[in-house]
Amino acid sequence: MKNMLEEILHKYMHERGLTLAAAESCTGGLVSDRITNVSGSSEYFPGGIVAYSYEAKASLLGVSWDTLNTHGAVSEETVLEMARGARKLFNADIGISVSGIAGPTGGTPEKPVGTTWFGLSTDAGEWARHFVWDGDRMYNKHHSSEAALQFVIDYLEGKLK
Repeated sequence: MKNMLEEILHKYMHERGLTLAAAESCTGGLVSDRITNVSGSSEYFPGGIVAYSYEAKASLLGVSWDTLNTHGAVSEETVLEMARGARKLFNADIGISVSGIAGPTGGTPEKPVGTTWFGLSTDAGEWARHFVWDGDRMYNKHHSSEAALQFVIDYLEGKLK
């Protein structure tokens, strides 16, 4: 059986002695849930925040109101600030964030249902990724959790430039 992403992540985090914090919106805690499904994850995962509203993103993660009002919650700018905020809040080495439109409502022509942004913040740099899923709400949330875990693994494997 193929290793699940959270098990691969566990191996890397344990070997390197790094810590990871999560800032989630559209996944509603699914990324954190998957990380904590692996025994021993408390060694490297101090916590995660589900910041669904603009107010929560601003007050808990320090996302600027200017960013939210100019770019929206589902944007590269917002997820980078969310990832940075999670790192700071939990004093972690790595911050991962996700914000998207899970559906079935909420899409616009510019940001259709399934539009999802991911942010990754570390001392070495910051990166963002963007996907547009084409499934229902549960499909979109699952694929977003997969993409978030894979993003951290790609960083740990040196695949981000």
